[in-house]
Amino acid sequence: MLFVGDAVLQVNGIHVANATHEEVVHLLRNAGDEVTITVEFLREAPSFLKLPLGSPGPPSCRSSGASSPLFDSGLHLNGNSSHTAPSSPSSPSSPIANEPTYEKRWLDSLSVPLSMARISRYKAGAENLRSNAFEVLALGVRTGTLQFPTARESTDWLRAVSANISDLTLQNVKMANKCCSPCDQVVHMGWVSERVEDADSSPAFKSKYLALKGSSVYILGAPPESTLDWVQAEETYDLCEVLFKVHKFCPTDGCWPQASLRLGLQDFDTEDQRAYSFSILAGHGRCHSFTVELGSELAVWEKSFQRATFMEVQRTGSKTYPCSWQGETLCFTVDFAVGFTCFDSKTKTILWRFKFSQLKGSSDDGKARVKLLFQNLDTRQIETKELEFQDLTAVLHGIHAFLAAKVTSLDPAFMDSQSVARKYLYSN
Repeated sequence: MLFVGDAVLQVNGIHVANATHEEVVHLLRNAGDEVTITVEFLREAPSFLKLPLGSPGPPSCRSSGASSPLFDSGLHLNGNSSHTAPSSPSSPSSPIANEPTYEKRWLDSLSVPLSMARISRYKAGAENLRSNAFEVLALGVRTGTLQFPTARESTDWLRAVSANISDLTLQNVKMANKCCSPCDQVVHMGWVSERVEDADSSPAFKSKYLALKGSSVYILGAPPESTLDWVQAEETYDLCEVLFKVHKFCPTDGCWPQASLRLGLQDFDTEDQRAYSFSILAGHGRCHSFTVELGSELAVWEKSFQRATFMEVQRTGSKTYPCSWQGETLCFTVDFAVGFTCFDSKTKTILWRFKFSQLKGSSDDGKARVKLLFQNLDTRQIETKELEFQDLTAVLHGIHAFLAAKVTSLDPAFMDSQSVARKYLYSN
């Protein structure tokens, strides 16, 4: 920060002592992302800035309504004689005794509430990672760029601030759940960055607020403050029909192999892929790609999706999807306790039923038709069942959710063993 009385001597090593004001301004504007400025404090301040000792102090310590530009600029008079450098007694007529004493002081302070705040290590309008700087953005206020001497110090502060935000978010979740029914509880929520395509097809990221609540996944433009905010969410998806995947994992602070988990997910280029990214794939092939700032955040989102899906499967118990085969209108049900059942939609006659353990494989055409391979317990032969669905993606995701919940109910450690993000965190 520059104070009144500071003179700029060099800009990025270029001497500007003899340059004009316009030349220095032009040099600063074209200096790049980081600027090194050499300044010297000139004791002889302009006469209009000089005030005698005893003049009104800062607003917090003066009773007079008078104001001074010194206090607004970050420089103030030291009116306390005990702080004046010791000197030999001088007569009232001495020029030294009449000279006012100045000192520098930080007067600017900024308080940024961390509740519902977010952190960004990326410059607005540019997708360049700042390894030794970040910014905290709250509702209506932001810190500006906080730059640190080293990347390690920046990371330490980033984690500390992020931990505080997470604790406050957890408190907000607990308060919100007091007003929600047991079947509509918030499991997790927080800021993410969504990958979007600009008009020129170049990747860009927009801040979104993601929430797992009850039976749905909510994508909002800002943290919800009322019931109406939930209703007016930008996107809402059935939690059991959404597939969560860590589609790229290339952390900047370690050498962890990328996890290429495709399963219908778009494989983005490495150069525009942020370090900690995940995707949710919804019905009719709709996909949202998100990024977070820390690997710990990615692990929390992965665990939260697993827990929210497991809770929703246990709560609903079953899901039924209309389907058809060879001109017949059928219904296909996946049930947490029973398994898979296909029945006639008119007569309700059960055509076939298999347990989860009997499913040995599947294939689909990527459009509407799926083949399910079941093993007959009596003959030990494989039976193929073909069905057609209007939204095949939603059905496959539903099957995946019920299968994962079933395995988790039998082996609670299964989900942790499948976590890509948690493996990375434990390895470090």
